[in-house]
Amino acid sequence: QVQLVESGGDLVQPGGSLRLSCAASGFTFSYYAMTWYRQAPGKERELVATIISPGGTTNYPDSVKGRFTISRDNAKNTVYLQMNSLKPEDTAVYSCNARGPYYNRVKNDYWGQGTQVTVSS
Repeated sequence: QVQLVESGGDLVQPGGSLRLSCAASGFTFSYYAMTWYRQAPGKERELVATIISPGGTTNYPDSVKGRFTISRDNAKNTVYLQMNSLKPEDTAVYSCNARGPYYNRVKNDYWGQGTQVTVSS
């Protein structure tokens, strides 16, 4: 059974930091690209960060570049999102996505349930 379980969401003040985790099970984690998305109320879902595997190449949109860092631990089947210098506009539900395996032309897409991040004073 495939599972993606996010954790680490919280209420934090502007300028603060949080680290989100997404624990995966039920598939070969190291063969999948992992992506963090976020969705704020009334807004479209936005890609926040991607890390591929094998290779570890990362990609970020300009809105978070230099503030957010995605990483993965294939031994622990976990992907992380370190978020620094948080702004109120970062408030959203953050979800992780797994897409792969890399060697298949037709890929699976798995989603977690999301974790709430609120940036407010």
